[in-house]
Amino acid sequence: MVQTTQQPRHILCMKWGTKYGPEYVNRLYAMVRRHLSGDFRFVCLTDSTEGIRSEVECFPIPDLNIHLAPGQRDGAWKKLTTFERDLHGLKGQALFLDLDVVIVGSLDEFFTLPGDFRIIHDYPRFWRFGERIVGNSSVYRFELGAHADVLEHFRAHTEEMRGKYRNEQEYLSHFLHKQGKLDYWPAAWCPSFKYYCIPTWPSNYWKEPVPPADARIVIFHGEVNPPDALEGRRNKRFRHIEPARWIEKAWG
Repeated sequence: MVQTTQQPRHILCMKWGTKYGPEYVNRLYAMVRRHLSGDFRFVCLTDSTEGIRSEVECFPIPDLNIHLAPGQRDGAWKKLTTFERDLHGLKGQALFLDLDVVIVGSLDEFFTLPGDFRIIHDYPRFWRFGERIVGNSSVYRFELGAHADVLEHFRAHTEEMRGKYRNEQEYLSHFLHKQGKLDYWPAAWCPSFKYYCIPTWPSNYWKEPVPPADARIVIFHGEVNPPDALEGRRNKRFRHIEPARWIEKAWG
């Protein structure tokens, strides 16, 4: 079992393209600094350092080394490059955070909870049956360089893996599950905004969406992102939410 208390701690994030501006990186750093005690390094793997605050260490995103057809995107598969055997010389424990999460509680235990690899247990869907293995890769922790075979296997079998798995988190989860290395965060720590913060109908028309009491990192996926939630917008018709005003304070 991995012991996480004696190793250097890193927060990893990744920014590419234009969907998320530097303000997302800067907000994420500020939230981590408020909610993680002690020393850590904050590292952003990115294709552009413009506008990113000086406390953040920026490094290039490693090349996936896969062949793409014209117009084909590698998208979130880029996250697999965090498993490079030598990621820019970084050593120790890394907690990867998506740029659009909102931190509302202590992060300390994300580094002290034992386990080789920790990830969110993806949220249940009523139409999916059988054992749920897949994790949500918005928040995962691992020892840098310890799971290089994840990336090496993907590079050696790219087309097969992309054909078999929908996305990088499905591939990653099944790969580590087969090795007996996959563990999940306590369910209360990383709630989905969509599933666990929005009040049930019809109270969603007058009650503000709020995080559950034990939440530490709120995950935004699917139809609502933090700016939309803050303004009370949903990207599907006939699905109302009130403004989630707590996001502005969490971002502050």
